[in-house]
Amino acid sequence: MLHRSEEGTDGADGELTVPMAWLYAEYIADELLRTGDLMPPTSFEFRAGRDALALTIFLSDTEGELSGIRVVTQLETWLSLTAYDQPWQEWVRERLAELAAAAAESGGPAPDLDLAEEAWRWLQETELLAPDLNAVPGGAPVVGEDEGPKVWTPAWQLGLPLGHLAIHLF
Repeated sequence: MLHRSEEGTDGADGELTVPMAWLYAEYIADELLRTGDLMPPTSFEFRAGRDALALTIFLSDTEGELSGIRVVTQLETWLSLTAYDQPWQEWVRERLAELAAAAAESGGPAPDLDLAEEAWRWLQETELLAPDLNAVPGGAPVVGEDEGPKVWTPAWQLGLPLGHLAIHLF
């Protein structure tokens, strides 16, 4: 929950504006990843998966109605958005721009959008060390997790397939 003083509130008449849509999207993403048990929840890879999945969930909600009852019905949509052959990063940029334009037009606070933009910034600017799948000779599988060549990869490129797999495992 955002904490603001009386002078710095985002809501009308001194009310606190809570980013419920973003927090709910992040909660759903966290639960999907924890259920899949793919990475330790304290790892940067887990955070990358959670943020990528939360962005997908938040930005795919075009009606502004993130509802617990609809989560199961949205799984196919989230799978298609996070699929390997989809231009996910362009879609994220477009949706964030649309939401920013709508927020500017309304003139009201947009704490959900602020948190989504922060997550997107982190996913783009943070690089994680990951196995270089293109450098494996002959496509042979690497036996140990710490063996083989590694490459610095933008966090979203690790988080997106992790989120996609978590949806499949759900």
